[in-house]
Amino acid sequence: MHAPAPTSTEPMPIARHLRAILLLGLPLIGSNLAQMLLNVTDTVMVGWYGVEALAALVLGTSFFFSIFMLGNGIALAMMGRVSASLGAGDELQVRRDTRMGMWLSILFGLAMLPVFWNSAAILRALGQQPGIAALAQDYLRILGFGLAPALVMMVIRAYLSAQERTAVLLWITLAAVAVNAGLNWLFIFGNWGVPEMGVRGAALASLLVNLISLLVQAIYATRARGLEHVQLFQRFWRPDWEAFWAVARVGLPVGLTAVAEGSMFQASALMMGWIGTVELAAHGIALQIASIVFMVHMGLSNAATVRAGRAHGARDVRLLRDGALVSVTLSLGVGLLTVLAFVFAGKWLTELFLDEANPASAEIVTYGVRFLMVAGLFQLFDLMQVMALGLLRGVQDTRVPMWMAGLSYWLIGIPASYLLAFVLGYGGVGLWFGLVLGLASAGGMMMWRFWRGPWLTG
Repeated sequence: MHAPAPTSTEPMPIARHLRAILLLGLPLIGSNLAQMLLNVTDTVMVGWYGVEALAALVLGTSFFFSIFMLGNGIALAMMGRVSASLGAGDELQVRRDTRMGMWLSILFGLAMLPVFWNSAAILRALGQQPGIAALAQDYLRILGFGLAPALVMMVIRAYLSAQERTAVLLWITLAAVAVNAGLNWLFIFGNWGVPEMGVRGAALASLLVNLISLLVQAIYATRARGLEHVQLFQRFWRPDWEAFWAVARVGLPVGLTAVAEGSMFQASALMMGWIGTVELAAHGIALQIASIVFMVHMGLSNAATVRAGRAHGARDVRLLRDGALVSVTLSLGVGLLTVLAFVFAGKWLTELFLDEANPASAEIVTYGVRFLMVAGLFQLFDLMQVMALGLLRGVQDTRVPMWMAGLSYWLIGIPASYLLAFVLGYGGVGLWFGLVLGLASAGGMMMWRFWRGPWLTG
C-alpha cells in the first residue's frame, strides 16, 4: 500500500502518550475479560446441567468461534480505517466505512447459516461422537442466528473504540454478563415456568444477549453527545460499493490471520491429546491462564490501533512513532511481570483450577508448572505479535501480515511442535516450545515490518 507522505509535529510528552493508551486500553481490557466471563458463565451453568450438554456446548462454541474469528476481521480492520479517517478529519468516510462494515457482517452471518444448520455432519466427519454432534447442532442452529448481530456489534464496538468511547463498552459487556446468567438460569433449567431447554437454552440466552447488546450499542452510537452528528445509520439501505470492497479487502486478511493463529492452538490441543489425558488437562489450564493475560495485551493492541490510526490519518509520523513505542513498552512491562508470575507462582496458579481430592491433580500440577515456565517465553513473543498486528492495522497494512502469520504458525510453529514433541521425544514441553518458535517468528517479522514501513520512513 502507499502510505501518505510522513510529516512531523512537536513531540507529545511520554506521559500524555501513556495516559491516552491507558484511557483507551483499560476499558478495552476490562471488556475483553468480561467477554471471557460470558463464556465461563455458559460453561459453568451448562456443566451444572449435565456432562453430555457440557460436551456439546464446548464443541458448539469451538465451532462457532472458529467462524466468528473469520468474520470479526471486518471489525478489527474497521478500527484502523475509522481511526485514520478521524485523524484526517473525514467523518463522511467514517460513516461510509462503518455502514459497509455492518453490511459485510450481516451478509457473512447470513451466508454461514447453512453451515450451522448442517453442522452435525461436519462434526461427525471430524471424528466427533454422533450423539454429541447432534446436540451441538441443536445448539448451533439457535446460536447461528446470533452470528450476524454479534459481528455487527463488533463493528459498532470498533467504531466507538476509534471514537475513543471505550468506557461504555466495558459497562455494556458487564451488564451482558449479568443478563446472560439470568437468562441461562431461566432457559437451561426451566425456572419460573419456562420450558427446560438444557444446552439449547444456553444458545437462546446468548442469542438474546447479542441482540440486546447490539441494540444498546447502536442507540449509544447514534444518540450520545458528540456522536449524533455522524448519523451512522443515515441511508443505511443504500449500497456504497467503493467502501464495501475497500473494507472487505482490508478485513478478509485480518480474519484469516486470526484463523491461522486460532487454528494453531486448536492443533496444539489435538497433538497434546495424542500425548496423554493428564498432559492435555495441564495444557488446557496453562492456555486458559495465558489467555486471561493475553486479554491485557489485546486491549493494549486495540488501543494502539486507534492511536496509530489517528496519527497515520493526520500524517503525523512523530506521533505515530512515539505512540507505538510507548504502547509496545507498556505491553512489554506487563509481559515481564507475567513471566515472574508464571515462574514463581505457577504451582499456585495451576492448583486454582483443580480439586485436591482428584487423584490426578498432583500429576496435572507437575505438567502445568512446566508448561507455564515455557509460557513465560510464549507470553513475550505473543505480546510482540499482537502489538505489531495492532499497529499494522492502524496503518491499514493487513495483507502481508496475513502471509507472515500463515508462514509462522503453520510452516514453523506446528511442524516445530510435532518435531520437538514426537520425533525428538520432548513431549508436552517440546510442543509448547514449538508454539514459542511460531509466535517468535510472527512477532519478529511483524515488528520488523511496522518499524521499517513507509508510514515511518517515507
